[in-house]
Amino acid sequence: MSSPLRIVQIEPLPEWIQGIYDSAFEGPEYDLVWTPDAQNNECATDMSGAFAIVTGKKRVTEQLVRSAGPDLKLVQAIGRAPWAVNMECTSELGVSVSFLPHRGAIAVAEHTFALLLGIMRKLVPGHVGTASAEYQTLDKVPIRTSERAIAFNWLGFTDLRQLFGKTIGLVGLGDIGLEVARRARAFDMEVLYTKRSPLPAEYDAMVGVQYAPLQELFERADVVSLHSPHTDETEGIISSDALALMKDTAILVNTARGGLVDEEALANALRYGKIAAAGLDCFVDEPLPAGHALLELDNVLLSPHAGGGTGGGQKGVVADVKANIDRVAQGKSPYHMASP
Repeated sequence: MSSPLRIVQIEPLPEWIQGIYDSAFEGPEYDLVWTPDAQNNECATDMSGAFAIVTGKKRVTEQLVRSAGPDLKLVQAIGRAPWAVNMECTSELGVSVSFLPHRGAIAVAEHTFALLLGIMRKLVPGHVGTASAEYQTLDKVPIRTSERAIAFNWLGFTDLRQLFGKTIGLVGLGDIGLEVARRARAFDMEVLYTKRSPLPAEYDAMVGVQYAPLQELFERADVVSLHSPHTDETEGIISSDALALMKDTAILVNTARGGLVDEEALANALRYGKIAAAGLDCFVDEPLPAGHALLELDNVLLSPHAGGGTGGGQKGVVADVKANIDRVAQGKSPYHMASP
């Protein structure tokens, strides 16, 4: 029997996620090792003989790569952070590198844009008005269309907007924020971000983002999108003062946690036109209670905390990691390969 594949996971993870990894790699063909103390060019003794190194945000340095030795065939990064791996070293040694997108982060990022586009293109009012034949109240009659004859914008919307050229401000730049940034750039948006520890300038350039202090971000952004965890520091970060800094044309999107937003202040800002609209997937109390002030407003788009899809994101990530390791062990290229 051949030796088991030695897989070294250097990312500190909660116990419940570690359990998913342990279950996925419990067979005799795998030797899963956890070395969360391998950092800052220090080499854990468990690195030697690794077939694959797995990381998230924790950087895989040249010294870690070299200390693994000739058996190393794959560095598996989870997420889109290009700075997570020393690419020069892996390329020199012929070690494959894969940046696996995080399924849960992708789901939330897509939902962020679903809310945003729904607001800017007035999808819900458009659907309701079309389905209820609202044209009849506008003294319009149906016509047979052709290439040149159409009833353009027959509901008479005057505030349809485009994402092109707008500035999005990301409060938080973790896995989800990075996925949102990728999609924003595809819409030709300028991407600002704020976080407790700004990225080095060269990393900003890699991702195509620009750091801005929180107050400046509120002032400049056409869209403020929340992607921070709910902590004592971020509790109510969207306050009446924060909302007062935003443009009156700004849109707030929250696919993070309800506690980031002072909902009473937000309802007032929306009611009196201090900001233009909000797309909300999460709330202080869930389900959103009947009679809540946000339910009275027509410039808010609400969803039932469905941004993460149908769940199982972490299990999906581990399954993807295992599939890539198995592919490389079979002499195939990993999915989402960046090098060599």
